[in-house]
Amino acid sequence: MKIEYDPENDLMNIEIIPGEPIVDSIDIEGVIIDYSEDRKIVAIEILDAGKRTQKNPLSQLDLSIVREAAVVQM
Repeated sequence: MKIEYDPENDLMNIEIIPGEPIVDSIDIEGVIIDYSEDRKIVAIEILDAGKRTQKNPLSQLDLSIVREAAVVQM
């Protein structure tokens, strides 16, 4: 996953599946969701990101990763 912020254009891009071709996109009030052919979410783009969140959206980025092991009950 890659997160980029372009302050000049106030655009945030969250790339979830790098290199996956985008075949469809929907725009929900300035939040664009890009889909692959099998309808997986490839990326999310946020237009006017600084206006929708805060002036510098990446300044509060928390890179904590939470992974939980699946517990299989028998």
